[in-house]
Amino acid sequence: MSTAILIDGGFFIKRYRSSYPNETDPRRIAKSLYDMCLKHISQKDRETNRELYRIFYYDCPPLLKKVCNPISNAVIDMSKTKESIFRQAFHAELKKLRKVALRLGHLADHNCWQIVPDKLKKLLSGGIQINDLKENDVIYVVRQKGVDMKIGLDIASLAYKRLVNQIILVAGDSDFVPAAKLARREGIDFILDPMWNPIRPDLHEHIDGLQSTITRPKRIKK
Repeated sequence: MSTAILIDGGFFIKRYRSSYPNETDPRRIAKSLYDMCLKHISQKDRETNRELYRIFYYDCPPLLKKVCNPISNAVIDMSKTKESIFRQAFHAELKKLRKVALRLGHLADHNCWQIVPDKLKKLLSGGIQINDLKENDVIYVVRQKGVDMKIGLDIASLAYKRLVNQIILVAGDSDFVPAAKLARREGIDFILDPMWNPIRPDLHEHIDGLQSTITRPKRIKK
């Protein structure tokens, strides 16, 4: 019995930080991810032994170019931001782990800045004027491209080629439903791991099970 584990990287990082805001070390977070995956195939109450086929981690490499803040005109080297440094180090740690495949999409860069929501609301209501905006009131906008497609294609490939008989997806939204339906039609046991994040009740009909294996904090943010 073979299991493939597919992880939406953007969701994992967001959820992990919500659960463990004080943990920032890329190596320890990578180990937590790996341990979380291994728990899925080593449950003591399983009737059959399971073998890990592979862990697929889907993400995008960080933006590495320099951009100019429209408020302060300051030049920002995106490759040296805290988030960029973390992502690069985290991806490097994942590459070292056994049976982990790093599947990277790309960031769509339209050279666009966006006012943060709370400041935009005040601006539209007249609470502040455009000249009141500060450097940190705008963010550089990029969008992930190719990640959802890679997840869907890999699920289809695993199912059609009969490479596994179980797929565990670590994700939090409903974009996976079409791929889950395809896998289940092919006889694949499809498990969703939302890392303790509540899911919509109607999603239960599209999966064969719901299980989170990461240690649950006493108090977790939704």
